[in-house]
Amino acid sequence: MIGRLSGTLLEKHPPQIVVDVNGVGYEVDVPMSTLYHLPATGERVTLLTHFTVREDAQQLYGFLSASERDTFRQLIKISGVGPKLALSVLSGLSVQDLAQAVALQETGRLTKIPGVGKKTAERLLLELKGKLADEIVGATGAVARSAGGDVLNALVSLGYSEKEAALAVKSLPEDIAVEEGIRLALKSLAKV
Repeated sequence: MIGRLSGTLLEKHPPQIVVDVNGVGYEVDVPMSTLYHLPATGERVTLLTHFTVREDAQQLYGFLSASERDTFRQLIKISGVGPKLALSVLSGLSVQDLAQAVALQETGRLTKIPGVGKKTAERLLLELKGKLADEIVGATGAVARSAGGDVLNALVSLGYSEKEAALAVKSLPEDIAVEEGIRLALKSLAKV
C-alpha cells in the first residue's frame, strides 16, 4: 500500500524514525543498517517501505535499499519470524553477510543476533537457502559482481551446491574473466 516515502527526516529514536511528508509525520521502524546511513535530522530522505496491518496495529518499515526490503520480506514469510525479528536480523547482519551465512550454512553467525536461537537460526538457513543467491557474490567480496555472479551461476548449474560454489568464487582473484574464473573454480573444486 505504501511503497516509498520521501520527505524530511524529523526524528531518530532507534529503531524508529519520523519522516515528514508534506505535513504528515510517518513513524517508520528501520533496521540499524539503514539508521546508520540516514542523513542528519532536517534533511531530505527517501525510503522504500513495507506496510503491515495487524489486528492491533498498522506499522511501516523503512529501508534505504531494495535488497534490504526484499530480504525483510523473505524473512517475514518464514514461520515464527515476525517483523521485529526480521529487523533484528537485518540490524545484526548486512544482506550480503546474511547471504554468505546462508550459502555457507553458518548457524553461529545467526545465533549472535539478539532473539535468534539455534532452532530459529537453523530454520532461517533452511528457508532462505537459494533465495538470496543474488547477494552471495557481493558477500564473497572476491570478484566483481557480474563476473562472480556468472561463475557462481555456472557452478550451481553444473550441480555444485551454493556453499561449494560460493567458497570457490571467494578464492578467485578480483579482476578475473568469467571463463578463467569458471576454469579455476572447477579446478579448486576438483581438489576437494
